[in-house]
Amino acid sequence: MSSPQPEKTETHEVTLSRDEQWVTHHLLVSYLDESIDEGENAPEWIVESIEAVEDAERTAVLTNGQARNLFEAMTSYVDDGEVPERDAVHGSTVADRLETRLEATEPTSQ
Repeated sequence: MSSPQPEKTETHEVTLSRDEQWVTHHLLVSYLDESIDEGENAPEWIVESIEAVEDAERTAVLTNGQARNLFEAMTSYVDDGEVPERDAVHGSTVADRLETRLEATEPTSQ
């Protein structure tokens, strides 16, 4: 009897312009700061996503969970209404790109 194979973590390569990286990094660091200010441990996905964005020259590699969480966070951020227009433009592009990546990997029902 063979041992079960470790589950492969699906990843997404997301290419970001310098401005898109900045907005993404800013959003993630803001979430991290909020966690610390509230005396909570920072969610692992935030720390790992910051590392992925910082380590990437232009293409960040995110797990499916990180991509989904970042998509939801970025969508909330750009829909806030109090976001600078430039951040909203770049953030919307990042959210759209993440949504496309996530939709491409969702199983289709037949």
